[in-house]
Amino acid sequence: MNIFKYQQFNIVQEHAAMKVGTDSDLLGTLSAGGRNILDIGTGTGVLSLMLAQRFPDARITAIEIDDNAVKDAQVNFASSCFAERLTLHHISFQQYLAQQKENHDGLLFDSIVCNPPYFDKSLEPDNEGRMRARHTSSLPFPVLVQGAYNLLEEGGVFSVCIPPGVLASFNAECVFAGFALRDIYRIKSVPEKEAKRYVLVHVKGKVDTPQTHTFCMRNADRTRSDWYKELMKDFLI
Repeated sequence: MNIFKYQQFNIVQEHAAMKVGTDSDLLGTLSAGGRNILDIGTGTGVLSLMLAQRFPDARITAIEIDDNAVKDAQVNFASSCFAERLTLHHISFQQYLAQQKENHDGLLFDSIVCNPPYFDKSLEPDNEGRMRARHTSSLPFPVLVQGAYNLLEEGGVFSVCIPPGVLASFNAECVFAGFALRDIYRIKSVPEKEAKRYVLVHVKGKVDTPQTHTFCMRNADRTRSDWYKELMKDFLI
């Protein structure tokens, strides 16, 4: 069985197209928390489990469209010590938004996290599960961003992990929706290269001056950096 082990929980990834990777680790440790958190496109559930560990008082709602990913997430949630605080919905974000719109007393969140699909349709792979997980055709940026804005309380936070190639277009959608950028984490793989990933934290409200943070996952000799080891010390075995 394909299992990735963290200190406080395990991730079974037998069925999901997208396995545990750096993006989920970065977002799971750098995203903003809250009391009621929504995880959009949870996949195996790793991000929800990381957030449950980081924020002991939080209740987390996870949604996932892919049948195979849901199979893994169900097992991972049920077998974890955080199970009572996790709720999984087998549904698309678009369907979830429609349900919440119909329910005028629907729950608003103070934190939303998403590792969004970011490849365009011309690059779609043959595997349907990977296509849904990685490509914007399954969840276009305007739908994701405006939907997140509508589901957040005033002052709520929206955290994502994206590559540099879509940074400008994603931020433009956030500004259009009404978000203000609070924190931008520029994550390099090694010191001599440009940032490989950006973790962005947007606020439904006003921000005087966005804060920019630059970190590197590995040293010049390719060993793990002290920053990355400190970041993941409560998770990696």
